[in-house]
This record gives sequence, structure tokens and C-alpha cells, in this order.
Amino acid sequence: MNTIVGALIKSAQQLSKAVGRLRFVSPVEYVYNPLDYAWAMHEAYLRKFGGARKRVVFLGMNPGPFGMMQVGVPFGEVVAVRDWMKITALIGQPRHAHPKRPVEGFACARSEVSGRRLWGLFADRFGAAENFFGEHFVANYCPLAFLDEGGRNLTPDKLRADETARLFAACDEHLRQLITIMEPQWLIGIGDFAERRARIALADAPIQFGRILHPSPASPAANRGWAAAATRQLEQLDVW
Repeated sequence: MNTIVGALIKSAQQLSKAVGRLRFVSPVEYVYNPLDYAWAMHEAYLRKFGGARKRVVFLGMNPGPFGMMQVGVPFGEVVAVRDWMKITALIGQPRHAHPKRPVEGFACARSEVSGRRLWGLFADRFGAAENFFGEHFVANYCPLAFLDEGGRNLTPDKLRADETARLFAACDEHLRQLITIMEPQWLIGIGDFAERRARIALADAPIQFGRILHPSPASPAANRGWAAAATRQLEQLDVW
């Protein structure tokens, strides 16, 4: 096995175990860990695209309900993962799933808009997935997805302080390992939260930080030409 891939796999498994031991209280009622039930897909992603050092690592917040929560790949819009990355593997089930948010894997008919925008930009600019991943990689800061009693998505910044302290400690350690393994020149936060957490976790790392607008449809700015805005930001940073 490629030594970089092996290190990434080991680090992701350690993160999965660390966060799997954590417990959360209301309003969190359901916790999904794709590094557990969709591990085969995440490992396939690491094996296919993580086998070399990278110049740029993009960092998202945590799994979306119709993306990584379904297929185990960061920003894992189903069509992009299946048809552009060409990754397929068996996907299991979380131990405790909300009836309104089932894990359907590649049968999921809903599109993760953030993932469609992100991977769509990369596909338009680089063509084949292998061209993008030659120098770039995409990871999530937190591997867990959180839902309330009604099935509404809860982002990590909305959790209680005592819960985030333990969660962020595990996520910080994994991010430091990821950057040590891949030795990128740039860490680009996809949105404010990811950049803030990266700057804290990697305060002593020899790396440059940047940020692009988050592609979420909940952001009015992202709905006014996200791809062009993100491209401008990366060009202004001299990342692209």
C-alpha cells in the first residue's frame, strides 16, 4: 500500500473511533458517522485520490444530509462521486437513523447542492477528476452529521460548548495529521467555520490559509454565481 494512503486510512480510522465514543444531548437526537457505515466508500476515496502529497487542501465543515451522509465522500453529491470520481462501494446503515433522513447511498434521489456546485467547478476547470486531484484534495473538518428530533440538520457550531470541546479536540488532531501527511502549501476553508478551525488547529504549521465562499444554497451570495465568486477568490490568493 502507498505509504501516504496508509497513513490517511489509519488517521481516518482513529478519528472515527474517537468521535464514535462521544455522546450528545438535545437538540441533537441523531448522530451519523459515515466513517463507520460508509467506511468502504471513504477508504476508496482515500485510496484513489490520496496517494500523493498535495499543493492545496480544501476543508469543509461536516457531512451534508444528501452528500457525505449518503456516500461517505466529502461534499459527496451522488452523481459527482459515481460519474466523475468513478467510485463505488458497499454502503451500510447507521445504527440509529431518523425516518426522514434514511441513508440510501447511490439510490438517493436528492442532490447535495453544495457538492454539486463544488465538484462542478472543479470538473469544469480541470476536466477529469484525476487532473484536479493531482494537486488538490477535499476533506471535512468534522466527520459527523447531527440531526434534531424533526430531522433538521445541525452544524457543529450549534452544539453545546462542552460537546464541541471534546469533538473539536479529535477533529483538530486529525486535521494536524492530515496536513503532516499531505504537506500542502495551502489550506483553503470552504466557508468561515472551516477556515477558523483550521487556523486554530494548525497555528504552528508552515502553511498558508485562505477561504472561499461556502456553496450552500442557504447563502444568498452563493446563489448569485458561486463558481465565479470562488474562482475569483482563489485567483486573488494566487492559489489558481
